[in-house]
Amino acid sequence: MTAATRLLRGVPPEYRDRMMEMAHEVAFDQDTRIFEEDGTADRFWVLRSGAVTLDLNVPGRRPVTVETLGPGDLLGWSWMFPPYQWDFGAEALSPVRAYEFDGADVRAACDADPALGYALTRVVAEILAHRLEAARTRLFNL
Repeated sequence: MTAATRLLRGVPPEYRDRMMEMAHEVAFDQDTRIFEEDGTADRFWVLRSGAVTLDLNVPGRRPVTVETLGPGDLLGWSWMFPPYQWDFGAEALSPVRAYEFDGADVRAACDADPALGYALTRVVAEILAHRLEAARTRLFNL
C-alpha cells in the first residue's frame, strides 16, 4: 500500500477502494492556511507529499505548533464528530499534495454501510490514540 493510503491500512480492501473513489487530489502551496481553529470541519485529507503543521491559538502569543504531519498521515478528524469544528489550525510547511475527502459524503457512506463506518471509525480512533500518546510523551519530556 502506498504511503498516501496508509490511513486505510486497517480497512478491508473493498472499503478502501470505496473510500478512494470518494477522494480527489488537491495541492497546497507552502505557507497556505488549510484551515483555522474553530472553523467548519467539512473535509479531511490524506497527505501524499509535503508537510503540514497543526497549531493551537494561545492568547497573547503566536499560534503554537503541536504536531507536524507528513506523507500518509491523516489531516483532520473533526469532520467526524459534532459540532464539526476544527480543534486546531493547519498550515502547509512545504508544498503539499493530498487526497481530499468530503466529510458529509464519507459520513453518509458510513451511515449507509455500518461495516464501513465501524472500520473507518476504528482506524481514526487508532490514529487519535497514537497522537495522544505522542503528545503525552512530548509533555513528559518537557
